[in-house]
Amino acid sequence: MTARTRLAVLLVSTPLVAFVLIGGFLGKASAREDSYQHLRVFEDVVQLVLNSYVEEVHVDRVMDGAMRGMAESLDADSAWLTPADVQRIGRGTALPEGDTGIVITRQYYLRVVAVRDGSPAARAGIRTGDYLRGIDGKPTRDLSIVDGNVLLRGAVGSSVKVTLIRGNAAEPHEVTLVRERLPETEVSSRTLPNGIGLIRIGAFGRDTATKVAADAAALQGAGATRLILDVRATAVGTFDAAVATARVFLSGGTIAQRELRGEKAAAQTASAPARVTLPVTLLTTNGTSGPAEVFVAALVGNKRATSVGERTLGRAADQSLVKLPDGSGLWITTARYLGPDGKAIQGTGLEPGIAVEEQDVEFGAEPSASDPILDKAIATAPGL
Repeated sequence: MTARTRLAVLLVSTPLVAFVLIGGFLGKASAREDSYQHLRVFEDVVQLVLNSYVEEVHVDRVMDGAMRGMAESLDADSAWLTPADVQRIGRGTALPEGDTGIVITRQYYLRVVAVRDGSPAARAGIRTGDYLRGIDGKPTRDLSIVDGNVLLRGAVGSSVKVTLIRGNAAEPHEVTLVRERLPETEVSSRTLPNGIGLIRIGAFGRDTATKVAADAAALQGAGATRLILDVRATAVGTFDAAVATARVFLSGGTIAQRELRGEKAAAQTASAPARVTLPVTLLTTNGTSGPAEVFVAALVGNKRATSVGERTLGRAADQSLVKLPDGSGLWITTARYLGPDGKAIQGTGLEPGIAVEEQDVEFGAEPSASDPILDKAIATAPGL
C-alpha cells in the first residue's frame, strides 16, 4: 500500500472507527470483532477505489456517501450530519417557524408520511405516500430527513417549491407552498348521527389531553354515547403528550414502555380515574405515526378501544446526536417505544382491528365525498 493510500484510508476510516467505538460502548463486546472485520474490508475497498478507479477520486465526496449510506441502513430517521447540522442541533437552534405541514420519512427519496390539517401542503392536495423528488430544485435522493426538514422550513410567508411523484405517475408535479405558522395542538370535534361523537386529533401538543377531555365532555353532554377518535395521518407531537392524552381514557395499566439498548424498558402507567369512560373507536392509516401510534397502542392494548383503518407506519422512537471527531455527527435512534404488551412499534406498526384501505386520489382530483374508514367505524361502533 502506498503512502498516499495509507493516508487516504486513515482519513476516511477515522470517523468509522469512532462510530465503531460508540457502538462498542453501547453494545456487547462480542460484536466488536465483527465490526473490525468489516473495517478491514472497507480498507481494501478504499485501496481499490483510489488505485484502480478510472478517474481521480475525491475522497471527501466518497466518504460523505459512505457515511450517509451507513446511517440510512439503520432506519429512516437515522442520518449522518454535516458539521453545520451538528452545530445547529448542538446549540438547540429551532427550525424557522414557517412550515409547509409536510411530515417526511426516507424511502429511497424523501416520502410524505402525513400532512398537517389545514396546512399549505393539505390545501395543495399533497397526501401520505407522495414522494418528494426535489425541494427548490435540489434532488432529494441523497438528502436525509434532517436535510429535508431544514429545506422545507423557513420564514413565515416565504415560499418553497416541491417536486412530487404520486403512485406510478410518469411525470412529476411541481407545487409552490407558502410557509405558515402552524398550531402546536390540533383538536376538533363534531356530533355524528346515532349518538356518536367524533374527535379529530391532528397533532399531540401540550394542551391536547385537556382539549380532548373537554371536547369529550361536551359531546357527552350533547347526547353522545360513544366516541370515534380520528388519528389518521397524525404524525406530529411529543410522546409525553400522547401518554398524557391516553391517561384521559385509562384508569390503570401500562400505557407505553420506553426501551434503551441493554436496559430494561421503563413503563409509563395510568393510575388516576379515567376522565372519559365512553366506548372508543380509533381511525388509523399508514400516516398514523410516532406519538399517535403510542396513543393507539395504549388504548387498544388496554382493551379500551378498537381500531379501524390501515396499519400504522411503525415509527415510534427517539433520536440523539452523537458528535464525531471531525465535527460531523450521527443522528441516531437510541430509544424506542413499546406497547403495553411489550411489543415494539418501531419498524412494524400496529395492525387495525378492522382493516379498511384509504381511498386513492389522483393528483389534482377532488377526494370522494365518501369516507370508507369512517363509515366502517360508524357501522361497527360499540353499542350499535
